[in-house]
Amino acid sequence: MTPAARIEAAIGLLDRILAGEPAEAALTRWARGARYAGSKDRSALRDHVYQALRCRRSCACLGGAETGRGLMLGLLRAQGTDPETLFTGERHAPAPLSEVERSGGRTPKAEGERLDLPDWLVAEFRASLGTQAEAAALALTGRAPVMLRVNTRKSFAAEAIELLKESQIQAVGAEIAPTALRVTDGARRVAGSELYRTGQVELQDGSSQAAMLALDLAPGLRALDFCAGGGGKVLALAARLEGTWFAHDASAGRMTDLPARAHRAGCAVTCLVPGAAGAEAPYDFVLCDVPCSGSGTWRRTPDAKWRLTPAGLDTLTQTQDGILREAAKLVRPGGTLGYATCSVLRRENSERIEKFLNETVGWESILIRSWPISDEGDGFFLAHLRKTIR
Repeated sequence: MTPAARIEAAIGLLDRILAGEPAEAALTRWARGARYAGSKDRSALRDHVYQALRCRRSCACLGGAETGRGLMLGLLRAQGTDPETLFTGERHAPAPLSEVERSGGRTPKAEGERLDLPDWLVAEFRASLGTQAEAAALALTGRAPVMLRVNTRKSFAAEAIELLKESQIQAVGAEIAPTALRVTDGARRVAGSELYRTGQVELQDGSSQAAMLALDLAPGLRALDFCAGGGGKVLALAARLEGTWFAHDASAGRMTDLPARAHRAGCAVTCLVPGAAGAEAPYDFVLCDVPCSGSGTWRRTPDAKWRLTPAGLDTLTQTQDGILREAAKLVRPGGTLGYATCSVLRRENSERIEKFLNETVGWESILIRSWPISDEGDGFFLAHLRKTIR
């Protein structure tokens, strides 16, 4: 595909996404139907679409319309590329610019336009992050880092960096966590590398790694990852210390790959079917990585930023409260409960912990910590609570 043909394809995909189709599903469907597109074409197209979504409001301003064509026109202008060189109408290129498009577009002015946030979320960011709100919003307009977790049961950071080079992957150590590596080149080769296949490294965000290392846990514990998803956090914990590990999720399908990942990592994790967590209770530690807005990860899932609504946020906080109450019942007296989100919003983080502690007798806070959106990690929140009733 020519660069102009990639722009035309991105325009069509963005129109579908703006009409309500999830971005990942739209890209996957396009790739299956575009047999002529090579890996570089698919990669470039994904970059176009995701960057236009990250900067949807500012691109719409610069491009003069909140359409696929307007977003790509705005994105090119933001990147300093003359759209006239690509909007030629030749060989699958976008149609030439109209006079309105040529003279249209404007500099983003309103806060939501400038920060690439829905207007209602500007207030949420400011209430949650104070003077750091603008920096966080702007950080979400860039690409997320590709981070690896070194499985210390099998390797060490320095050794992993050298072995990754054999697969043409360049990585450097990261300050956010001693187990974390930041991939600087060859990210798309990770899944096919020997280190990944043998469980010596896993793809895991740096903030998530740091949070699992921040939990003060003793060896030999019985622990449950109550909202396990793919199981990245329980694997990170199991790599740290010996214990009996259980994983549970309300949707069992999310854990499909976990047994194979655990075997590859040299860890034993028992997957529990939905509703079966109580049968193995009580636990010394229960982790609740609850469903959330994902606002700390919107670099990776930028269409989610535009799908979230005030009503949807209200529903999420109710779900989070319910999970906390349910998980607390599974912890033994003297045991601990972890609450985690990949959100930067106070309503999903500290307010949920405050509500739980105010309404639930016999709990105290051990640790409350957050990680900002950075070049080594996503936005992340962690609370560690102790059950004081004996």
